[in-house]
Amino acid sequence: MIAEALEIARSIRARDPARPTVAESVLCYAGLHAVLWHRLAHRLWRAGLRAPARCVSHLSRFLTGIEIHPGARIGRRLFIDHGMGVVIGETAEIGDDVLIYHGVTLGGLTLKPGKRHPTLEDGVVIGAGAQVLGPIRIGRGARVGANAVCVDPVPDGVTVVGIPARPPGKPCEDPTAGYGIAPGALESVEERMAALRAEIAALKERLSLRA
Repeated sequence: MIAEALEIARSIRARDPARPTVAESVLCYAGLHAVLWHRLAHRLWRAGLRAPARCVSHLSRFLTGIEIHPGARIGRRLFIDHGMGVVIGETAEIGDDVLIYHGVTLGGLTLKPGKRHPTLEDGVVIGAGAQVLGPIRIGRGARVGANAVCVDPVPDGVTVVGIPARPPGKPCEDPTAGYGIAPGALESVEERMAALRAEIAALKERLSLRA
């Protein structure tokens, strides 16, 4: 457990622009705590101790704001950034080096037993507020944009955005575009306003110098 905590902490330091120290990551990152609690809950679940497993999962949700069903399968170095409001369903499967932002749901679309939740391959990034629903596969290195609703499989390395989630038409090579927005594809109104304000300020400064 200690070795895994350190492994996740180093992964967080490598991927988080805030560059927290390893100690900071271990002590202060709810996503790391949620994964460690899940390891215990998952072991209890696989041992057939379902009530204790659910109790551990419930305690983890109370402490971290992240709900992971004890039946979910999670690979190595999962980084749940911020984390509040993340829900991961029972039959979800998550590969290695996956990045999930806050408000994400890996949910199901049916009440029938069996595989109901998504499979995320290695290196997947799921943006804030995204809903990935059903027994679909999100391919290796794929990205799902912020607030997207994804109900169809996503091929390896593809970025999808919107409702329903579809490729934006431009490649997304920047790893920080974990919110799934290809460079320049979906510029927000706030960003445009900020650019205009900066341009107006620069023009005012040039006019004042001429005066």
